[in-house]
Amino acid sequence: MYKKTVYLSGLTAVLALTSCASHYELAGIQRTRVLVDSRYDATPDAEAAKFMEPFKHKVDSLMGPVVGEVDHEMVAHRPESDLSNLLADIMVWSAGSYNEKVDFGVYNMGGIRAALSKGKVTYGDVLDIAPFENKICFVTLTGEKVLELFSQMAHTGGEAVSHGVELVFTRDHKLKSARLNGKEIDPKATYRIATLDYLAQGNDKMEAFKSATNVVSPQASSNNTRFLIMNYFKEQTAQGKVVNSHKEGRIRVE
Repeated sequence: MYKKTVYLSGLTAVLALTSCASHYELAGIQRTRVLVDSRYDATPDAEAAKFMEPFKHKVDSLMGPVVGEVDHEMVAHRPESDLSNLLADIMVWSAGSYNEKVDFGVYNMGGIRAALSKGKVTYGDVLDIAPFENKICFVTLTGEKVLELFSQMAHTGGEAVSHGVELVFTRDHKLKSARLNGKEIDPKATYRIATLDYLAQGNDKMEAFKSATNVVSPQASSNNTRFLIMNYFKEQTAQGKVVNSHKEGRIRVE
């Protein structure tokens, strides 16, 4: 079970609203860590629950619908994880809907904001994982820039890459080797990549993307990653499949 931590900052002095007439000064700041766990469920506040009830009903109706199912708990962590592998693979899977044929997919670890518990997956679960307005984007990089991109991933400790990518990092965050579908990256070739528009702008230290060409970046809300993730789960469900994903050595540290 995951626990949430709330940080509260208390001011030890009050700041006056009108600074020109105030004689108050900030004496200090104290920070307190409050662990929010099941203890608070044991003694619910009836008045607060009554106040929240109409809002809870509306939120549950939006967030509660089930879109799919996973066969085990999935979490995201560097250098490679089951959940990050799944999301990168979904980028590649989604490319078909845009008539794009891509060589690999990239999803940023920093954009994965929650885990998936074993069992049913709801719209709310997907929203927790992908709460931002990031949209799918397709770019072309030269092999030289792909190697630069993978080197930048080595520096951060790893990002989500799709099936077929095999990277080896050194313990001092250098790229040791890079292969795609069993072949070395050709610096003179070009590679089509499915990623996020946020990353295509060179964010999260993946600056190699700034050299991309033939950029296709659809901006309608339907292209948001959360909808692509839900579409994937819905299709798997329609086929009677429970989603699974595992570590498979896409990124190794030696």
